[in-house]
Amino acid sequence: MSGCNLCPRSCGADRTLGELGFCGESNKITVSRASLHLWEEPPISGVRGSGTIFFCGCNLKCVFCQNRVISSGGGVRRELSAYELSELMLELEASGAHNINLVTPTHFSDSIARSLEQVRHKLKIPVVYNSSGYESLGALKRLDGLVDIYLPDFKYASADLAEKYSSAPDYPEVALAAISEMFRQVGECALGEDGLMKKGLIVRHLVLPACRHDSMKALDLLADALPVKQIKLSLMSQYTPEFASECEYKNLHRRVTSFEYNSVLEHAVSLGFDGYFQSLSSASAQYTPNFEE
Repeated sequence: MSGCNLCPRSCGADRTLGELGFCGESNKITVSRASLHLWEEPPISGVRGSGTIFFCGCNLKCVFCQNRVISSGGGVRRELSAYELSELMLELEASGAHNINLVTPTHFSDSIARSLEQVRHKLKIPVVYNSSGYESLGALKRLDGLVDIYLPDFKYASADLAEKYSSAPDYPEVALAAISEMFRQVGECALGEDGLMKKGLIVRHLVLPACRHDSMKALDLLADALPVKQIKLSLMSQYTPEFASECEYKNLHRRVTSFEYNSVLEHAVSLGFDGYFQSLSSASAQYTPNFEE
């Protein structure tokens, strides 16, 4: 990571010497929380939970980030070697996890790849790569054959919204290319007899207040780029304004309305998407893990 180009920022930070990248992290794998997590999509959480590993830092700067505590350098932090990360995955499997769920992994993807190369042959459960979708193709290709399930966001169709809300005006085209690469690697979704996902792609889209038209355009882009019958869509209504209370965009200071969410949901159905939706009761900070313990 000398002259880091792991993510589309290509910030050039020499993270091997301890310099922090745009993500706010050096090259040392830093984790805040590892636990069984029941609040993912049904084929990911199952009945026992997904074995989530929350990485610190992030290559986006979303003004409404629910994980801001750890994405901006706070919370509990533990540095791990690639070997220790591998051992942590095995511990989560032994605790009953249905899968290993790597959350916000982008800026550590090379180290994660090394860990997976050490442990993949020992794991009997799928590996989930749970990201913002803002990924470089080179980093993703390094993961080819190591990841079973990709769980990316596709946040915006508009470069203007991507710049205002996430400081990434190139997000739409970069994320769409990344998601297409993810699908190339894992192919059509496959569920086991237990209803749990074994491989495939689930694309998440969070409906934002006053942004329903952009949400519809984002779904149009996905439908044009991917075979909608071979992937799953997770259409989320869980936007929580508490995390954007200090941002300048007043529309983000409220929850999504039933009309906004349902109109996007109807558009998704009209495009042929299958997958998962949420009730508006999901818009609560109680579903965000406590990163201070």
